[in-house]
Amino acid sequence: MSSSSRISAEPYYLPVGDEIEVFTAAYAARLPVLLKGPTGCGKTRFVEHMAWRLERSGALTADPTLITISCHEDLTATDLVGRYLLMGDETVWRDGPLTRSVRSGAICYLDEIVEARKDTTVLIHSLSDHRRLLPIDKTGELVHAHPDFLLVMSYNPGYQSVLKDLKPSTRQRFVSIEFDYPVFEKEAEIICHESGADKVMAERLATVAARVRNLRDHGFEEGVSTRLLIYTGQLISQGIAPRRAGELAITTAISDDRAVQEAVRNIIDVILP
Repeated sequence: MSSSSRISAEPYYLPVGDEIEVFTAAYAARLPVLLKGPTGCGKTRFVEHMAWRLERSGALTADPTLITISCHEDLTATDLVGRYLLMGDETVWRDGPLTRSVRSGAICYLDEIVEARKDTTVLIHSLSDHRRLLPIDKTGELVHAHPDFLLVMSYNPGYQSVLKDLKPSTRQRFVSIEFDYPVFEKEAEIICHESGADKVMAERLATVAARVRNLRDHGFEEGVSTRLLIYTGQLISQGIAPRRAGELAITTAISDDRAVQEAVRNIIDVILP
C-alpha cells in the first residue's frame, strides 16, 4: 500500500536530538537515509515533517513531495516498480510508486522495509549508491533518478527477528539515524499537543510509559509507544475515564499475554485516576 502527498500544513514534530540537521545535510548530499527505532516513536511523522520543511525551503519541488510505501510480506518488486495493465484492447505500462518518485524527484519512504520480500531490497541497491539508477526489467528501461529524489527507509531493529533483518550490504548504503522514545518532559509535551489532554494528564501518561518500559527488564521487550499514549489521551479528551482509556489503548493493545496485561494494568491503576 502506498500514499502520495504534497504536505500543505506543517506536521507537528518535536526534535529530540540533531535529527533535523542530519536529515537536511543528507538530503543536500542526496545520501539515502535509514531510520531505526521502535514502533510508534515518531519515524513516519519525522519524514512527513522533513518533506514539509524541504518543500517550504524550496529544496523539494516534486508533486507529490512524499510517496510513502507501507511494506508487508506480500510486497513485491513489481508492486514497487510497476506492471503492464490491460486497458481496453491495449497493454499499457503503469509505473509503481518507487518509479514515480524516482522520475519526479519526490522523497520515497519505505516504511518497515524488512517486512517486504527480499527481492525488493535488492532492487534498491542501484538507487542507494552513486549510480542512482532504477532498472525496469520488464520494459528494458534504465531510469536515472531525478536530481531531487531521495530514498528513505525505516525499520525496528529491536523487534525484528534474525530472519527479518537488513543485510549489511543494504544497511551500509544508508546514513542511519537512530530514534527512541522521547525523554519524559518531551514525551509529555508531545502527548499534550497531539491528544488535547491537559498537562497533568499528559505527565501521568508519560509516567505510565516510563513504568511500562521498565518491564523490559522482566521479559517484555517492546514497551508502550508514544502513539498509544496519544491515543489514550485522545480517548480521555473525548470523555472516556482515564483508567478505561488506558485499558483500551495500552493494556490490551500492547500484548495478549495475561501476565503482561496484569502488570501493565497495575501500573495504570496506580497512576491514572
